[in-house]
Amino acid sequence: MSIQDAPLQHNHPDSLPPALEKTIVKSWKAPIAYGIFSIIAILLFVVFGREGVSGFRLSTDSDFVQIPTIEAPTRATDIVLTVLLLALTAYSAFLVSRDRPVRLWITVVFAILFLIAFLTWAAAGATIPVPGLLVGAVGLSVPLVFGALGGVISERVGVVNVAIEGQLLAGAFVSAVVASVTGQAVLGLISAMAAGVLVSFVLAAFSIKYFVDQVIVGVVLNVLVTGLTSFLYSQVLTKNTDLLNNSATIRLPRLPIPGLSEIPIIGPVLFRQTIIVYILYIAVAVVFFALFKTRWGLRLRAVGEHPQAADTVGINVARTRFWNVSLAGAIAGLGGAYFTMGSVGSFNKEMTAGAGFIALAAVIFGRWDPIRATLAALLFGFASNLQSVLSIIGAPVPSEFMLMLPYLVTIFAVAGVVGRVRGPAAAGKPYIKS
Repeated sequence: MSIQDAPLQHNHPDSLPPALEKTIVKSWKAPIAYGIFSIIAILLFVVFGREGVSGFRLSTDSDFVQIPTIEAPTRATDIVLTVLLLALTAYSAFLVSRDRPVRLWITVVFAILFLIAFLTWAAAGATIPVPGLLVGAVGLSVPLVFGALGGVISERVGVVNVAIEGQLLAGAFVSAVVASVTGQAVLGLISAMAAGVLVSFVLAAFSIKYFVDQVIVGVVLNVLVTGLTSFLYSQVLTKNTDLLNNSATIRLPRLPIPGLSEIPIIGPVLFRQTIIVYILYIAVAVVFFALFKTRWGLRLRAVGEHPQAADTVGINVARTRFWNVSLAGAIAGLGGAYFTMGSVGSFNKEMTAGAGFIALAAVIFGRWDPIRATLAALLFGFASNLQSVLSIIGAPVPSEFMLMLPYLVTIFAVAGVVGRVRGPAAAGKPYIKS
């Protein structure tokens, strides 16, 4: 049976064949990680616990149903949550001792409880606007999710995409100029995708055709795009702002979805957004479905895992890699357009501020899976926005620590604490046809 005729199945990264379930090597990584965070919870929430009342505002003035603000005694709530964290730690240790795997849902519940405990501790004597916190998190996450989707496609096909930063920045610059000159938002979005494709075209040409080291090409492209856009911004855009960088023309309006936008919490977060965010929802679903449920996705993954075998059954490895890397660049370029057209409203020098590298970390954290990478990008966006909210309410948490937190979590993930992390086998390796 050839790859073209093979049944299309989605083997989840956490699933194993039944015959191998009994041969899993006992690993204490998860209980140890839970134990470390439980100790931190005891020290922070119990030993150095704060007195007062913590408030959580769940509604905005325009919500259809007004939910009253939740108030909870800070120390008592944190003690209860810490006990639950200790219980989950003990349960995970019990599972490992019985040679049973620690399921993903346990990690998710543990993380949510720890987050609620931390927010309760930080908000002692204050009130956290939950919708505002989540809206800001989504806004910061949108370009990261687009970049992560592009990174997943590119690396699944066998090309390490370090140039996500350059693709985002090129998309942001070109979309601002085209939207300002033409006055057409659609043309701005299309031009952003074209700019991302152009950057990825160079990456693909050098890494696939000429076998240049993919990481080096990506780094060089990032430096090139940063320097070029900075030069053009200083020498061209700043001297003709009304024509080439007009915020009144560039910025996209928010499009509330009637009914859905008035639902408390999720309404303001998900359904009062710009068209780019709605495109993102579709993009995540389409990439996930296409990658694991279509023949295109099967061939793409085959090229990224074993290009020689794919070549043997008639798949053109170079062409498959080239066009999919270009597709990844188009998706990342659309994420760059969000900086100018959906967020800031104009182009600024180096405005991506390393978002491409964060998106690349989200790809690794998400184990090269579109849904997981999206959740990882949302985590980065949430942590970045959380430090702003905590500084507003006067929480005793250094903002530098909150910015550092997602990177620490990524290190834990890459080290294998939260599970097996293995990228596509042929990622970063040029294929030379024998």
